[in-house]
Amino acid sequence: MTQTPYRPAGNRHHVVIVGAGFGGINAAHALADADVDITIINRTNHFIFAPLLYQVATGLLSVGEIASSVRQILASQDNVRVVRGNVDEIDTANQIVTASDDGASSQYAYDSLILAAGAGQSYFGNDHFAEFAPGLKTADDALEVRARILDAFEKAELATSAEERERLLTFVLVGAGPTGVELAGQIAELAHRAFAGGQYSFSPDQTKILLIDGMPQVLPPFGKRLGRKAQRELEKAGVTVILNAIVTNVDAESVTYKNTKTDEETTVYTPTKIWSAGVQASPLGKQVAEQAGVEAERNGKVPVNADLSVGELSNVFIVGDMMSRDRLPGVAQVAIQSGEYVGKILKAQVEDEITPEQREPFSYFDKGSMAIVTRFNAVVKMGKVEIAGFLGWLMWLYVHVSFLTGLRNRTVTALTWVYNALSSKRYNLPTTPGQRHAKSENSEN
Repeated sequence: MTQTPYRPAGNRHHVVIVGAGFGGINAAHALADADVDITIINRTNHFIFAPLLYQVATGLLSVGEIASSVRQILASQDNVRVVRGNVDEIDTANQIVTASDDGASSQYAYDSLILAAGAGQSYFGNDHFAEFAPGLKTADDALEVRARILDAFEKAELATSAEERERLLTFVLVGAGPTGVELAGQIAELAHRAFAGGQYSFSPDQTKILLIDGMPQVLPPFGKRLGRKAQRELEKAGVTVILNAIVTNVDAESVTYKNTKTDEETTVYTPTKIWSAGVQASPLGKQVAEQAGVEAERNGKVPVNADLSVGELSNVFIVGDMMSRDRLPGVAQVAIQSGEYVGKILKAQVEDEITPEQREPFSYFDKGSMAIVTRFNAVVKMGKVEIAGFLGWLMWLYVHVSFLTGLRNRTVTALTWVYNALSSKRYNLPTTPGQRHAKSENSEN
């Protein structure tokens, strides 16, 4: 029996948004007062504030403090329907999206389609690494990483030899971008501050944290000056930074990396590896690109037109981490601004203010980049302005609190950060030993 694709009653323009991350949510907000019906299809029923996942992974925050119900976020919009589902197929010729949930398949007819399904972790063709070195793109990832970190310390307590304890207390992070740097700093704080009085029979100061990257500096987008400052702070905190090094193998017990200058290979024995190097856009982008006659890039990102449409498909848009345009960085602000832009041009088009040919091109306004390195120390780059240290840390706190959704989340998170600044204790650490969580394929859909 042929299924009739869902379409809202009435004859209003139907916009289907795939993904409820920064891009999808902001596109929906921009269409709040438009004469359209919106259907948001998302893999989960929540929006996750991805920049703070590393704080969940290290027990500073709980998942509930960075996650919000998509339905509640959009509760004030009466033109939105939210459905949970994994988008399996997009048919641009017939303008139909097919999604499934718990084995049940549904179809949705659209007039305009916004793809905001985000990106997952890239292992650069070595997907088997994922079993041993989880990434950090979803709430499940954060809980998985937290369980592995805590398991290492608990098993170290039971170690029967110095060699075994040294192996268990060695942590390897691959990728010295913001996530890797922030994670390294937080694990160092756990070992040297939070666990210092944790009634262990060993000194947590024995912990070794290795941060490995193939680039010649940490935080490449921040420039050499801030990169050097961040590296010095990490090293003062007890992190060993290994640059110009490419990981060649990851298994259950070790990581092997090769120095790109000398070709010398080194193997580090550790059960705890975390991967934060590179992203792979949702495969939905490649699916649409093929239908639009556009070639997707190796990382799955799709080159888009000036109005963020794809090829000759003027009613199909790609925003956020899935799109490739003007070498834009994979940061939340790109997703926010591109989602808002597409929502606004669709609103103007539906209200007959413009035609597709009259769309103004998307212009990204760079509001800067930020990363916390250690407690009371962050780096901030805003155009030519570079800030490091305590002032940068205060700026980071203010910006991230202001972008969280919901008064409760903002209040609880701010109080948690103040408490952590004054005390070494963390109340979001408990987890079941050996706990493992199924990982989502991408970050927003």
